[in-house]
Amino acid sequence: MLLGFILLYIVGTLFIGLLASTLVKNSRDYILAGRNLPLYMATFVAFATWFGSETVLGASSVMAKDGLIGVIEDPFGAALCLILIGLFFAKPLYRMNLLTMGDFYRVIYGRNAEIVASVMMVFSYFGWIAAQMVAIGIILQLVLGIPKVFGIFLGFGVVLFYTFLGGMWAVSLTDFIQTIMIIVGLFVVLYEVSFGFSNLIPVLASQPMEYYRILPEPSLKDILLYISAWITIGLGSIPQQDVFQRVMSSRSERVAVLSAIFGGFMYLTIAFIPLILAVFARVKYPELLDLDPELMLPTLILEHTSLPVKVLFFGALLSAIMSTASAALLAPASVLSENLIKPYIKNISDKGFLWLTRLCVVFVSLVSLIFALSGESIYHLVGSSSALSLVSLFMPLVAGLYFKASNSTAAIISMLSGFLSWAILEYLFHNEFALLVGLSFSALSYILVNWAWRK
Repeated sequence: MLLGFILLYIVGTLFIGLLASTLVKNSRDYILAGRNLPLYMATFVAFATWFGSETVLGASSVMAKDGLIGVIEDPFGAALCLILIGLFFAKPLYRMNLLTMGDFYRVIYGRNAEIVASVMMVFSYFGWIAAQMVAIGIILQLVLGIPKVFGIFLGFGVVLFYTFLGGMWAVSLTDFIQTIMIIVGLFVVLYEVSFGFSNLIPVLASQPMEYYRILPEPSLKDILLYISAWITIGLGSIPQQDVFQRVMSSRSERVAVLSAIFGGFMYLTIAFIPLILAVFARVKYPELLDLDPELMLPTLILEHTSLPVKVLFFGALLSAIMSTASAALLAPASVLSENLIKPYIKNISDKGFLWLTRLCVVFVSLVSLIFALSGESIYHLVGSSSALSLVSLFMPLVAGLYFKASNSTAAIISMLSGFLSWAILEYLFHNEFALLVGLSFSALSYILVNWAWRK
């Protein structure tokens, strides 16, 4: 019966993709949903930005092992990112009336900066999309008993189908419905696991206060790593296309601002449910901690809950993963078509550009599928892509919006120096402070080159 419900859910998702395709009349409809999302839908879409495999599977397993201090990056950093976007970035970016984040770097810094920024933006998504595909494969293998590779192909096909047809409208409609499923599913799971919430306080109180510590140890190393955890998503995802696309799809400047702020608080609230479930796994079923960390929570649900709860949980989990995957797929495809290919095609019509973007969706999905089949873990796939935008794109974005002087040479050197210093320390020396060094190089090089240029 669980198989039947999951198949029914997948068919329903495909139907939404077909429905969304009827709303796509031009490229702006496809990339930004016609900038027509109302506040309630825009908020749900903002909430669904990262609420996927890393939040439900990754953060919960870290919480069970390390406590609250281990999950600063997600959900705390992710929620911080949305709130900061609403407070400082949504309004000026919305007023610029851009189609992609790559357009910002062209308008402010010129074509060369646009190319460098867009290439880095596109490459930062492959590992992230692949992680969602791997997560779908793992869940379908666990629930249905099918090979993980087959599950990866099935998830790949479903997400590609409705994203290819409906673009941002498909992402928005599925995000709205899937977010409702996520909230209802997680609350029902918590209700049953905690015996009607009666065990909620006793189980949470059974852990020592140290387990809920949210501040680092007073040593320089711990403080620096703590800062890195906050800013990886908290600042690093601000210049990313998927967040930009979701916020800029709002029907007004006010909706763009409020949806990001509301989405951030909503994210932090709902993301606490998997963390609480992790505490229940730690206390009630400690044998689950010996499993693959990515399977701890799904195994808890499969072995210790009723069929209706299983249906709701795995429906919610697949919803969360697919909503993240679809937006992550559309984002680099939009940048690839708008900023890296379109400028070299003369006199392309809007319809031609629309189909170019759709073809880029197929290309990005195929490259991501290769990453997904490489055998790497979800954690490794996400870790290989999550910091790139912070060390290369964040400083030029802030400078372009808030500094009076904008310099193309400073922006390009900032991107390249930040990226190269981070990549060398991260992949050659495996230094745990690579992120902070990369960000520091990016900021200092921008300031110094800009100062020298003016002199």
